[in-house]
Amino acid sequence: MAPTIDLRATRDLPTPEPDSPLRPRKPYRFSTLCATVENPAQKDQYGSSSVPIYQTATFKGVGGQYDYTRSGNPTRSHLEHHLAKISSAKHAFTVSSGMAALDVILRLLKPGDEVIAGDDLYGGTNRLLTFIKTHVGVTVHHVDTTNAANVLPYIHPTKTAMVLLESPTNPLIKIVDLATIAQDVKEKAPGAIVVADNTMMSPYLQRPLEHGCDIVYDSATKYLSGHHDLMAGVITCNRDDIAKNLAFTINSVGNALAPIDSFLLLRGVKTLAIRMDRMQSTAGVVATYLHNLGFKVNYPGLPNHPNREIHERLSDGNGAVLSFETGNKELSERIVGSTRLWGISVSFGCVNSLISMPCVMSHASIDPAVRKERGLPEDLIRLCVGIEDASDLLDDLEHALYDAGAISFNAAQHKFVRTPLPDSDEGLSQAIDGLAVDEDHETEWFVSSPGKVILFGEHAVVHGVTAIAASVDLRCYGLCSPRHDGKVSVHLHDIDNFAGAWDIESLPWEHATPVAAGETHPEALNYKLIEALYNGPLKSLAADRYRHAKSASVAFLYIYMTLAGRRRPSFNFSARATLPVGAGLGSSASFSTCAATALLLLHRRISVPPPPAPSSQETGHVHVSHGGRRAIPADIAVEVNGWAFVAEKILHGNPSGVDNAVAVFGGALAYTRGGFGRPAGMVPIQGFKSLRFLLTNSRVPRDTKKLVAGVGELKEREPEMVGKVLKAIQHIVDEAHRALVDAELPREDLLHALSAWINENHAYLVSLGVSHPTLENIRAKTANAPYGLSTKLTGAGGGGCAVTLVPDEFSAENLAALVQELVDANFEPYSTSIGGSGLGILSPYAHHRNFHESSHIDGVVTPPETPGPELSTPPGSEKAAADDKPLPPLRSAFERTSLTDLSEWVDGLGRWLFV
Repeated sequence: MAPTIDLRATRDLPTPEPDSPLRPRKPYRFSTLCATVENPAQKDQYGSSSVPIYQTATFKGVGGQYDYTRSGNPTRSHLEHHLAKISSAKHAFTVSSGMAALDVILRLLKPGDEVIAGDDLYGGTNRLLTFIKTHVGVTVHHVDTTNAANVLPYIHPTKTAMVLLESPTNPLIKIVDLATIAQDVKEKAPGAIVVADNTMMSPYLQRPLEHGCDIVYDSATKYLSGHHDLMAGVITCNRDDIAKNLAFTINSVGNALAPIDSFLLLRGVKTLAIRMDRMQSTAGVVATYLHNLGFKVNYPGLPNHPNREIHERLSDGNGAVLSFETGNKELSERIVGSTRLWGISVSFGCVNSLISMPCVMSHASIDPAVRKERGLPEDLIRLCVGIEDASDLLDDLEHALYDAGAISFNAAQHKFVRTPLPDSDEGLSQAIDGLAVDEDHETEWFVSSPGKVILFGEHAVVHGVTAIAASVDLRCYGLCSPRHDGKVSVHLHDIDNFAGAWDIESLPWEHATPVAAGETHPEALNYKLIEALYNGPLKSLAADRYRHAKSASVAFLYIYMTLAGRRRPSFNFSARATLPVGAGLGSSASFSTCAATALLLLHRRISVPPPPAPSSQETGHVHVSHGGRRAIPADIAVEVNGWAFVAEKILHGNPSGVDNAVAVFGGALAYTRGGFGRPAGMVPIQGFKSLRFLLTNSRVPRDTKKLVAGVGELKEREPEMVGKVLKAIQHIVDEAHRALVDAELPREDLLHALSAWINENHAYLVSLGVSHPTLENIRAKTANAPYGLSTKLTGAGGGGCAVTLVPDEFSAENLAALVQELVDANFEPYSTSIGGSGLGILSPYAHHRNFHESSHIDGVVTPPETPGPELSTPPGSEKAAADDKPLPPLRSAFERTSLTDLSEWVDGLGRWLFV
């Protein structure tokens, strides 16, 4: 165990002479700390300049400081003191490898404990976590820690025992806010231990103990050693209780670092600062070079790197590891195989530069499906920069890129440029069962769809009462991105966080019945295809973990295969939502609409017209009765709605069609199943006025079928009482319908009436037994002074969401206070509006000016390339009006943008067309 050190001395070594009033001594800087090995508690009897190697297993005598090298050794003690000093640590331990360090740390856990870990981890870390999950009875939650808020739902005050973080992550170089997560964990689970793997940075560039972490470990094989001539791991901490447990484990297991390796590591640490300075300087040059060629580069030193501002706050540099994507796995393999100076090897941190493909090498132990789920590209190349001359490294890399065909020389510009991947017209199509596979290599389709709320008539609608439903400006977003490997894949972030990919040729095409262009899907589903999908490509999905994702994937693949003719494009579909999934806000229909739209565009069943000329008063998406932005024709909306309904039938069996109709058409509608003398059908509420609402997710799941059945049973037992309630609800709906379409009704009077009807409708729902204590709690909070607002459940009730009408005059201060009060009560409030636009498609025309006509092939439309602003444009910033550059691939930014910034980022991509 390392000796106890005064924390003040960790960055302030004793100076050679006393302080002078005229020249006060300053703390040594880091590079000096690295090179100066001083331990006042351990003076060598001979005054050696270099710490000796005490190559002995035992020590003579009784009661001395050392007795057995497994328990302690002078060489190792010098090393551990030195490492504690440069790590802002009170305790340091050295063991046989980085993975041995993690193993020692994980032995602090016991069966039943829960661990929160990142979703972009070193392969060995993932492997060890899988082992303890399987054999020790520890639950491991893999979370995208790049957004600190993602961690909060997984923190349990007593069960969460450890949070394991990396920043930057390996190999996607994701940035994690260590300080914020550590603070959140300490507030919600004081007993949890926050652990950080700092190998990518080393203590020179980042010291996580200074940011609230409890334990930090490094694979000292990397930067601390710097020469790849030894293996070692380092653990540092400031808590005495943790240090005592770690020391006990190391002594018991016997994996402490050997004297000879301790000597070598101590020698390597002396040059850490100077090596890192050279390495990260060259890494910045290499990253900029690749970025300027147009590759997707992951490196914190680039201005558009996600969470760069967090990295700059926590770290003193950008490190020397970067990664980039080529768009094609075979191309990446050729690049790696063509280098000479860059050594093909796993690991990093050596004085020599290394190149590798993580999915084939360091991360190959992670299951391919898990790699896809976590967004790890198979074509990713990782570069680990050494201390060679930057010009030589760039020259070698440029030759490798050129020899592999990734770049070509442009004689007109006298420089190398990135070579575009060939498209399907140049021979990448291949025959599958005699049918052509056509891949759109340059097109990304971006779509969105709103959620919905039922304002009046829940449950009563089942018994013939009319219901009024309206779109809510919380959306599902779907992005179709091309692949080039003959596969179709999905990444459903909000549906079990599922990612899956399937070989197109392996899908059960023999059971598919194509629906030709211009035809509609039959009323009955193709159950043979549904069964074949469940029992074929989706059979291996665990029902308990991926129940919802399995159904969503079946619906998606069903429509993909039913729409496919000779074209079977290879692509990925990613979906994210800003509306709470499963809370009764129509998230299923919103997803179905996005998926149907993307597939119809991909299969060239619908085309996007040029947008109308922008109005001088128009700024962004206007959420008031479409505000003139109704640019998607009705026939396209009808086509999308039909296929969205097909998806809903697969997901829910016998849907009403209300949810998908609102998701497509937006605005508001009145729906009747038939009853009370009214015919069945849906009627749009023309001129619906956009209204401010506060939606509050109770976070309580509900069983819709059970709730509906309960009302039915109550109706059988007390038909007279329930009949009166249903008639009363119908009266509310009729009055609300008339008020909403009355153009002459003053808005103040409308809001006053709606407020009263909301309270009345909720009271009737309570009498039907479909409310819940949490919903009543939300109602009480919103109704109490100083708010005085009206709230009702929406959807099935029994949990789910509550909707609160926010009058125009309600102050922003009161709204903020109410939101905070709901958050403090562990609810999820969303301040939004209802009645806005429906289906949205990102315009494929360059700034709506220099668009070119789509080419027609066999009566279908070939979409143009998707243009727009550079992805480096931050959310909300003003775009240059003259910027006509093609839009780079969106998928990476779409999947990494935080949920809080997602809507703003999406809106800033260009002109959106809406129904």
